[in-house]
Parts: sequence; C-alpha cells; structure tokens
Amino acid sequence: MTSAAATPNGTGPLGPIRRLDEVDSTNRYALDAARAGEASGLVVVADHQSAGRGRLGRTWEAPAGASLLMSILLRPTIRLEAVHLLTMAAGLAMADAVEAVAGFAPTIKWPNDLLVGDRKLAGMLTEAEVTDGEVTAVVVGIGVNVQWTDFPPEIAQTATACNLVVGHDVSRDALLDAFVARYGSRLADLDAVPEDYRARLGTLGRRVRIELASESFEGEAVGVSDDGSLEVRTDDGPRIVTAGDVIHLRPA
Repeated sequence: MTSAAATPNGTGPLGPIRRLDEVDSTNRYALDAARAGEASGLVVVADHQSAGRGRLGRTWEAPAGASLLMSILLRPTIRLEAVHLLTMAAGLAMADAVEAVAGFAPTIKWPNDLLVGDRKLAGMLTEAEVTDGEVTAVVVGIGVNVQWTDFPPEIAQTATACNLVVGHDVSRDALLDAFVARYGSRLADLDAVPEDYRARLGTLGRRVRIELASESFEGEAVGVSDDGSLEVRTDDGPRIVTAGDVIHLRPA
C-alpha cells in the first residue's frame, strides 16, 4: 500500500522525482507506472519499503529513513541483451555520488553491489518489461544504506552505511541529487560504461566462489566482457558467469 507523497514532487535531470512515505516496493510502483503509460525518467523515492526486493528473490529491509530507496523508470531504445549497461551505469553513478557527498569511494562487486572493504553499502535490482521481443520499459532499483545506527544481527558483520564509514550524518537528499545528475550523464554515454565499470570493479583479481542454482565453484575473477559476463579462471579452465552469487574469498 502506498501512502500520500510526503513532500511535493520535484523535478531533476531525469525527473520527475516522486517521493513516498511508504510503499511495498519502489520497483513494483515504477513497473506499475510504466504499464500505466508513465514517461521515461520517473524517479520514485520512498522513506520505507514494506516489501523491498533484492536480487535472486531476496528481500531488502531497512528502518524508515535509514536508506535511500529508489527506482528509476527508463524507456530506452536498447536491445534486451544490453539492459545490463543501465545497471552498470547506475552502479558507477551511485559510487561517484557517494564519493562526492560522503567523501569516500566504494568499490563495485559484480554484478551490482557497492562495497566498503567487504561490507555491503548498496544493492541494485533491474527489471525489464518486454513485449514481442522489444524492451518497452526498464526499472532500475537501488537501495543505499545512508544513515543507520544499528544493523540487525544477521547482517551486522556484513553491512555498512555512509554515516558509519565517515563518522557523521550524511544527507539522503544530497545523495539523491548527486546520483540523479550523474546517472543522467552516464545514460547519455553508455559506450563508456564497460571500461569505467571494470576500473571500479573490486571483484577483478580476487579469488571468488561462484554460487549458481545447481553448483558452486571457485576461481580467480579475471575479466568482464562487454555483455557484462564475469570471466573466472578455475583449475579446470575458464568459466563464463552471466548470473549468480559471487563471494569474495580472503587470500589463503
């Protein structure tokens, strides 16, 4: 259930920015808006999600006001196999926004988490609407831990937040504004995204464990192709990973 807007809707470089007190999922809201004919560029921001979603069917839970919870509706002229570029661009834009506003530079963990050290700062979930083989809408959802005091025990050792990294308050609104401006610039130059993404990717050169639905294996992450696939060197030869969980392993 969606509440009334907490503040008047604003307009940014992507715009409009629609602010909600609470919603089940900003991605669900944006997808419904897309199906209702909403134009490209809508940014949905919620103070709280009651049923936030992450990758691989996971949930995203955060106290009200603790995280920047948002989804961006896009209607790109793009092939389905290139949708990953929109997510990669969002990761770069958010990493740059965090650096500009909070003063530290998170790294990217393949495919789309932001990390500080080995602790998770942000995650993303991209969903596409496809009709007759054509992409009609893409929703890029992002959750960033901005202003937390305590994490629940199950993630206390694996998560962090902007304020905890820098030792002072960080503004969600300032981070939102910085991201929207930078994402607009990234969307205007998608050809530059793969190279910039590789440069910010903390997964490369790491020993990793890849967890797939039917198996898991270990190796060294050695590259990312232009289609976003992760290249892993294993004892049995190279493996190409298009989807799955990546766990960064500590050096032996």
